[in-house]
Amino acid sequence: MSPWTAADIPDQTGRTVLVTGASSGLGLHVASALAAARARVLLACRDAERGKAAMQTVWAQTPGADLELVLLDLASLESVRVAAASLADRDERIDVLVNNAGVMAPPLRRTAEGFEEQIGVNHLGHFALTGLLLDRMTESSAPRVTTVSSGLHRNGRIDLDDLLWERRRYRAWAAYGQSKLANLLFTLELTRRAVAAGLPLLATAAHPGIAATALTRDIAAARVPILGGLFLRAARQLSQSPEMGALPLLYAATMPDVAPGDYFGPHGRTEQRGYPVRVARSDRAADAAVAAALWEQSEQLTGVTYPI
Repeated sequence: MSPWTAADIPDQTGRTVLVTGASSGLGLHVASALAAARARVLLACRDAERGKAAMQTVWAQTPGADLELVLLDLASLESVRVAAASLADRDERIDVLVNNAGVMAPPLRRTAEGFEEQIGVNHLGHFALTGLLLDRMTESSAPRVTTVSSGLHRNGRIDLDDLLWERRRYRAWAAYGQSKLANLLFTLELTRRAVAAGLPLLATAAHPGIAATALTRDIAAARVPILGGLFLRAARQLSQSPEMGALPLLYAATMPDVAPGDYFGPHGRTEQRGYPVRVARSDRAADAAVAAALWEQSEQLTGVTYPI
């Protein structure tokens, strides 16, 4: 069997997809591939000019593609609410939500609400966005939410007593691992709730392996210089293109054989590079009790309560 590529994406005519972090890297390649598959693509970007440039890039590859820019800053719950409200106001149906945007191992920074940036953007921002768009997705006959995690979720631990790194000494990579583990636990609990509610919503997850994207730009500034240096050297040697890194995301977001809670990544050794396949998650990423507790705390922190 030939390896799966973006050319194998089923025809997406009539489906509307919202991709967060679509101005560059994986998000831009996901948006471009879905536009080529005839989806209507909403590019959710925090910077208007970069978003417009991304749209021009997609149009250059797929002339006449149905695109729209949605201004969205996941580091601000107010921005998340405004973006979701604007889509609701014009009755925009969302068939697929790709929760792709993220930050990786920056120095300690906080969101507008005071959340540690990685858990705030990578998990809580997407948690709030998904909840606020759920009504838009239930208008679809086959809604799907694909959330981007990382192989480094295996290093993560959820600290429900200090999720926001307010009492612990901040460690950038540990915070990243926690946020990526949170992405998989979110997918686990969203799947459970959708099944219990009898909704056809399909929650999936994916990771890109080591992809050469702008996401690594914060590594050099991370307060873990030895690990950061090792990561950059490894990334140069082992990374694959953003186009290849986007494939597991695209498979999870579009293919008909995907099951609830499925997790996709590259097929290669240690899942660093290669074509998309189902991959395993850590035992901590399958802990239903922690997933439920994290969900409850996420609702409290964001003020977004899901109707399921």
